[in-house]
Amino acid sequence: MEAAKLVKQVNPAIPPEVIQAGVSGRVELSVTIAKDGAVRNIQVLNGPPPLVAPVLQAVRQWVYEPTLLNGQPVEVTTTVTVNVASNR
Repeated sequence: MEAAKLVKQVNPAIPPEVIQAGVSGRVELSVTIAKDGAVRNIQVLNGPPPLVAPVLQAVRQWVYEPTLLNGQPVEVTTTVTVNVASNR
């Protein structure tokens, strides 16, 4: 099986009030990568609550190269970690 390769990554749009509050951290998600490379079935595993919604919105737009098993695209579930640093 080939590992999933991210081909389109959208960064989360963190609201100004969250940035001003100095909120940072890691948001961990369980995602299913569909046969066409689209992200589906996102579940939040962990992360600071103010960061979860913007990270979810961004990750929904991510696109991967299809994962291949014996040359055929397959659906896979993986864990995605998004690090958000405070610019404060």
